[in-house]
Amino acid sequence: MTSNQEDSSASSTTLHVPEVVPEPARFTRWHLLTISLLVLGYSGYYFCRSDLSVVLPLLIQDLGHHGIPANVAQVRLGFMASAGVLAYAIGKFVSGSLADLFGGRNNFLAGMIGSVLFTILFAMGGGFPIFTFAWIGNRLFQSSGWVGLVKVSSRWFSYSIYGTVMAVLSLSFLFGDAAARETMALLLGAGMGWRGIFFTGAGLLSLLFLANLLLLRETPQERGLPAPLTNPLNVYAARDLKQKDTNPADNKSPGLLAILRPLLSSRFFWMVCLLSLGTTLLRETFNLWTPTYFSAYVGLSNADAASRSALFPLFGGVSVLLAGFLSDKLGLNGRSLVLFGGLASGTICLFLLAQIPGNVNPWIPVGIVTLIGFLLMGPYSYLAGAMSMDFGGDKGSATAAGIIDGVGYLAGVLSGDTMARITVNYGWRRAFVALAFICLLTAIVALVLAISQRREAQARLKELAVLKGIS
Repeated sequence: MTSNQEDSSASSTTLHVPEVVPEPARFTRWHLLTISLLVLGYSGYYFCRSDLSVVLPLLIQDLGHHGIPANVAQVRLGFMASAGVLAYAIGKFVSGSLADLFGGRNNFLAGMIGSVLFTILFAMGGGFPIFTFAWIGNRLFQSSGWVGLVKVSSRWFSYSIYGTVMAVLSLSFLFGDAAARETMALLLGAGMGWRGIFFTGAGLLSLLFLANLLLLRETPQERGLPAPLTNPLNVYAARDLKQKDTNPADNKSPGLLAILRPLLSSRFFWMVCLLSLGTTLLRETFNLWTPTYFSAYVGLSNADAASRSALFPLFGGVSVLLAGFLSDKLGLNGRSLVLFGGLASGTICLFLLAQIPGNVNPWIPVGIVTLIGFLLMGPYSYLAGAMSMDFGGDKGSATAAGIIDGVGYLAGVLSGDTMARITVNYGWRRAFVALAFICLLTAIVALVLAISQRREAQARLKELAVLKGIS
C-alpha cells in the first residue's frame, strides 16, 4: 500500500459513503445515563465560564469605584479574557492527546475540579493580577472538558448516530450556557453581587463533579456492553486494515505519533480547522460581549442584558439539534453544505446588525443576535463534535477535537482584547461590520470544502475499496 493511498483514505473521512450501511446501534439505559452525565457535567462548566461575561458590567462598575475609568477597565478585562482564551486554546492541543492516551473520563473530571478551584480564587481576588491569573487557570483546566466528552462519546456510541449524539451533547454548551446565564440573571436581579455569582457557580459545578466521579464510565465494556462501531472512513482506516491481522495490539493502542500523523496529513482536516478559526471567533465574541452590548448600546438593565444574552445559546441549541439530525440523514457530505448555508445567512444578519441605531426598539437587536445564534451554532457544533469523531474514530477523536478547537480558539483570542478596542475606538456598529467580513470569508471556505468533497468523492471511494481488497 502506498503513502498516496493512505493520504487518500485519510482525506475521505468527511465523505458520504452510501455503500456502508451500519447495523442498528444498540442503545441501553447505560447509554442514556452516560449522555445525561456528560450533558449535565459540561453544562456545569458554564457556571464557571459564562460568569465573567454576565458580571462584566458589574465588574466594570466595581472597578470604577476604585478609580479605574470604565473604558480602561473594559480594555483591561478584554485583555484578561483574551489571555484566558489563549490558555484555553493551548490547553486544547495538549488535553486532546492526553484524553486519547489516558482516557476521556480523567480529562473530564480534572477540568471540573480545576475550574472550581480557580473560580473560587477569582472571587477572592481584589485586582487585575489575581483576576488574570485565576481566569487563565480556569480556562486552562476547562480545555480538558470537551475533548474528554468527545473521547468518552466515541467509545460509547456507534458512528451511525454520531450526528444525533453530538447534537444532544452540544446542548451542554448551548442550553447549558443559556441556563447558567438565566440563573445568574435571576441572582443578579435578586441583588447578588459578582463575587456571589462566582461562588455559586463553583458550588454547582462541584456537585456535578461528584455525580460524574461516581457514575461516569470510560467505556461500555465497563458496564458489560459491547464496543460500538466506528466510522470505517476515519483517518486510521488504512492503518487498521493493514495491521488488523499482523499486529492487533498496535491497532488498538496507537502512540502519539501514530495518532497525529494521519490527522495532519488530511487536507480536509485542515480545511475544517480553518472553519473553526472563523466560527470560534464569532461565537466567543457573542458569548463574551453580548450582555455588555445590550447594556451599553441597546440600553437594557444589567439583569435584562444577562437574560436576553441567554437567547443566543438557547436558539443556538435548537439549531444544533436540527443540524445534528439532518447530518445523520444527509450523510457526512451534507455537513459542509449546512456549514455554508448557516455562515452565508449569518453574514447577512451581521451586516443588518451593523445598521441598527442605539435608540431602536431593544427587541430588534435582540432578535437579530438571536437569529445569528440560530444560524451559526448548529454548523459550528459539527467541527469539534461529529466531524472530529468521523476523523478520529475511537482512537484519535479527542486529538482531532483538540486540534480543531485549539486552532479555532487561537482566533478566539481576538474576541476579548481586540473586540474591546474596536468597540471603544470605533463603536459597536463597525465591530459588527468586521465580524460580517470574517463570517463571509469563513462561508467561502465552507463552500470550497463542499465543492472539493463532491468532485473527489467517487475517486476516494474507489481507493478505499482497493485498500479493503489489499487487506
